[in-house]
Amino acid sequence: MTSHPVVVAVVVTYNRRELLQTTLEGIVAGTRVPDAVVIVDNASTDGTTEFLQQYQSPVTLDVVTLNTNVGGAGGFVVGMERAVLDHAADHVWIMDDDTEPQPNALHEALDAAESYQQETGEAPAFIASRVVWTDGRDHPMNRMRPRMGASEEERSVAARLGATQIRSASFVSVLIRAEEIKQHGLPIADYFIWNDDLEYTARISRRGIALTTNASVANHHTKVFGDAGADPGPRFYYEVRNKLWVYTRSNALAPWEKILFTGASLRNWTRTIAASPNRKVLLAGLVKGLRHSLKAPRPNAQVLEGIYELRNVQEPVR
Repeated sequence: MTSHPVVVAVVVTYNRRELLQTTLEGIVAGTRVPDAVVIVDNASTDGTTEFLQQYQSPVTLDVVTLNTNVGGAGGFVVGMERAVLDHAADHVWIMDDDTEPQPNALHEALDAAESYQQETGEAPAFIASRVVWTDGRDHPMNRMRPRMGASEEERSVAARLGATQIRSASFVSVLIRAEEIKQHGLPIADYFIWNDDLEYTARISRRGIALTTNASVANHHTKVFGDAGADPGPRFYYEVRNKLWVYTRSNALAPWEKILFTGASLRNWTRTIAASPNRKVLLAGLVKGLRHSLKAPRPNAQVLEGIYELRNVQEPVR
């Protein structure tokens, strides 16, 4: 690791201009600011384009305006490739437009990565921030579980550094080594929203090290305090289809993990439907998600054809 690694933040936004402003203010107010910020605007119609044109930033902004909304998944594909190829990033710091990184978020993530590498000789694949809601409570949508199967020594090393080994994380303030992106490819754009972060972070951490540290904190400005089971409405379709894609179409999880995760998802889906006042909507999403999961996600180049031309079209191993 260099003494001053190049860090490029990637923010994907769609029709949330005010939240985006909060995100950018959080980034530039940090004790360590990134060398550049790539903003992928998913064809916003709420004045985001005009806001970004007028925004005065102390950090280099690279704004990519798409003519079609390709969701968070497609946006991260575009932004992460641009960060690595155009800005020669050593680390890519990714987040949605409802993320507000706290002042030490980036500094502490970098410190955790460097400290772990010095301690073990192995660079972590990514460092995830602790994610809290607006009132400071740990956000259930972004709760990270300790890695099952980690050795006592591995857990001890992480604990000495104030960190915990994890298996996956949400795309809410995650610092990813650019070498991992080059090795494992980009996220899968066809996921559109939800579980693209599960698939991607689990993919790059399956045979590597991933950590979360409480010293790096980001606020997640969701409308409600809850996880994906908090009555998702029509978006339940993406929850079902994409989870099944992770379990059946990706090598991100080991076979035993797929069994455990599938059982957990079935329980969560049952509880979500049972507790919802919109059961018909969720049941329709369940059926549609089950049906569409039978067909594999399209290659990234096909999803983004006519919208953005990828130069690194390496597809994840399936």
